[in-house]
Amino acid sequence: MTQRHGFLLLPRFSLLGLAGALDALDAANQHLGGSAPTHASVLLSLDGRPVVAGNGLLIPVHQALTPALLLDALHVLSDTPLPEASAHAAPLHAWLREQAAAGLLLGGMGTGAAVLAHAGVLAGYRATLQHEHVPQLSEAHADVVFSTNLYEIDRGRLSCAAGTASLDLMLAWLTQRHGDKLGAALLAHFGLERLRARDERQRMPARAPGGNAKLAEAVALMEANLGEPLPTDDIARLVGVSRRQLERLFKQHMDALPSRWYAELRLARARRLLQQTSQSILQVGLACGFSSGSHFSNAYRAHYGHTPRDERRPRAAAWRSHSDASADAPPVTPPVAAPGEGRSHEP
Repeated sequence: MTQRHGFLLLPRFSLLGLAGALDALDAANQHLGGSAPTHASVLLSLDGRPVVAGNGLLIPVHQALTPALLLDALHVLSDTPLPEASAHAAPLHAWLREQAAAGLLLGGMGTGAAVLAHAGVLAGYRATLQHEHVPQLSEAHADVVFSTNLYEIDRGRLSCAAGTASLDLMLAWLTQRHGDKLGAALLAHFGLERLRARDERQRMPARAPGGNAKLAEAVALMEANLGEPLPTDDIARLVGVSRRQLERLFKQHMDALPSRWYAELRLARARRLLQQTSQSILQVGLACGFSSGSHFSNAYRAHYGHTPRDERRPRAAAWRSHSDASADAPPVTPPVAAPGEGRSHEP
């Protein structure tokens, strides 16, 4: 059965975010094969009219979001959260609550999770969105666990930051749904060496939100000194603020202390090296600023829930399995179905 994914486009949404999600679903159809596509995409707007994307382009949609619309998943794409008091908010929130009660898969991309939170359908879930909105949303919705992770998959709720995070989110969700074999095929399809992990932190832009150049400079210093970590006091001195000011900036915009953020940057780099290189575990640990193999292993286990050695085992086996299967499997190209065809009855 075809699963219908609706993409609700709100003004100034990220066109790159939309493209990543659509391309992931299309690639999954190509590799899954079958007489009809497994996933179909429907572009929606609140009134059925074209929507202006963040780059100024006017993007046409298939139809308006209506109560009679039959979907299996709805993804809200936004760059600036839809105000709770806007003219469209009340009917949209009511529709989202009805669909959540019926078991619809709900997603938010960019700041789409803010819309879901305003509608009351994220209570008790983990979610993420553009990092600069996390403090405000966390305060307004204490029943939602907001993070600054790249993406979140929590039962029937999906969310991610803007830009290419949508591709990572959809690839991770498709792998969960259809298995590691498809996941490996999709990585190869997009020319990716690995799937970015859910708990990788969002990168700070070159210019921090609100003109916060000091914060962006501090993050740049950390990224440039992963092998020989700088003390927090030195980072504060180099960017021209006090340690207390630096900690306040990180808590406000990154929801973490500088030392924790720095440690997670180093662990993320270590994870990439473990996945993409043949360096020994000790070499990886030393290259990422850990003083010994045991220090690295303990920090890695505390953050990821498994050791560096465990990190390599299943991934190596999965890639070997995919390589063996790919040698025998012929390519499959499914027919293209119209977005409105098919209706899945899966939850």
